[in-house]
Amino acid sequence: MSNLPAPAPRFLIVETGLPIAPMRRHGDFAHWIRVAGGLHRDESPSVNVEAGAPLPGHAGLAGVIVSGSGAMVSDRLEWSERCAAWLASAARAGVPIMGICYGHQLLAHALGGEVGDHPGGREMGTMEIVLDPAAADDPLLGAMPARFDAQLTHVQSVLRLPEGAVALARSAHEPVQAFRWGDAAWGVQFHPEFSATHMRGYIRARRTALMRESLDADALLRGVGAAPQGRRVLRRFVHHARTLARA
Repeated sequence: MSNLPAPAPRFLIVETGLPIAPMRRHGDFAHWIRVAGGLHRDESPSVNVEAGAPLPGHAGLAGVIVSGSGAMVSDRLEWSERCAAWLASAARAGVPIMGICYGHQLLAHALGGEVGDHPGGREMGTMEIVLDPAAADDPLLGAMPARFDAQLTHVQSVLRLPEGAVALARSAHEPVQAFRWGDAAWGVQFHPEFSATHMRGYIRARRTALMRESLDADALLRGVGAAPQGRRVLRRFVHHARTLARA
């Protein structure tokens, strides 16, 4: 009998885009997710579906994490729809999934929900997330404070959850900041992988758009702060998925 330790369960990071150009000096989304989630590179390969990379089989994966993107789910781009079909198959097979921002919206779309422009426009900055009652016994959010800060930047939202999904959190602007579908698939509209540095960089890069939308970039910059509890959600997903893989 071999005394070698069992290999670490493998996570797949699905990249649906790249960070905005000024922030790429800090690495790609896969790097940000690994750092925030406590993942080693050798246990968390990435695949950039926006660039046309094929998705592997999902059998044997400990978990899947889907990144944010500058694309829009409602545009139904070929690579995005291909990824949506893959996510639906993986979710129905019980593979643990966490979708972040675009990934959150894409997962909802893949499972039959509706995604589109938020009626109230853009949400950006360090914002307060409020847990819904259904989060009380959730494996990821159940141990979180009832209110916590997270980093946000989005103009589209989950307008209608897929059948069987449960809303878990909201903000003053966004009624679906997090949801769970089944026992092992989650979407979070906020960015647990963003640091305050990432958030400030995004606000600065979007200054012209914010001005056009009558939003005060300087006020948003002043409001940026650390959001360690938001990052904790990603770490809880990694821990939960590892536990399931080793069971």
